[in-house]
Amino acid sequence: MSDVIPDNAPSNHNQLVVPPFEQDHWQGSLNARVVLVEYGDYQCPQCGELYTSIKAIQRQLETTLFGRDSLCFVFRHFPQPHIHPQAQKAAAATEAAGAQGQFWQMYEILLEHQQELGNGYLAEYADRLGLNVPQFLRDIARGTYLDRINQDIESGIRSGVTHAPALFINNIRYTGRWTITELTAAIVGASH
Repeated sequence: MSDVIPDNAPSNHNQLVVPPFEQDHWQGSLNARVVLVEYGDYQCPQCGELYTSIKAIQRQLETTLFGRDSLCFVFRHFPQPHIHPQAQKAAAATEAAGAQGQFWQMYEILLEHQQELGNGYLAEYADRLGLNVPQFLRDIARGTYLDRINQDIESGIRSGVTHAPALFINNIRYTGRWTITELTAAIVGASH
């Protein structure tokens, strides 16, 4: 029962090919002892559950000896439109919100309302966040952020990601169980 594939494991897509960098969406410090990268899909139920777990883990680790800047969380888009038809548009919505300084706020709203991702809902969420709604909707309709989303997808594919969610801890694919306890243990273990 290994939570993280060891460094000496054969290179069969268990390594993160594109390490976290400034253009990613991240919380914490990219120089943190532990960097957790998720490839996610806003319409995927397991991604919604993982969102709740990661938030709880972040809160738990911030209030312990682990410290505030010891964990960095990076989110990369991996929409699966063949099974989640609104996932691509939801990814574009977070990017459009991000262009107005509200990526993480939109990210949270979409993961908390996974069954409500239609255009009307997206406009409502943008309005709730105080965004320039016409600009937000134009950016989505024009596919302004399609290249950015496709870069995330491509980096995931190059790292062996075939579906969301997929997690990497310090650039190593996480293959353990998805419980808060198991994931927290893997994160804490990677910090040593």
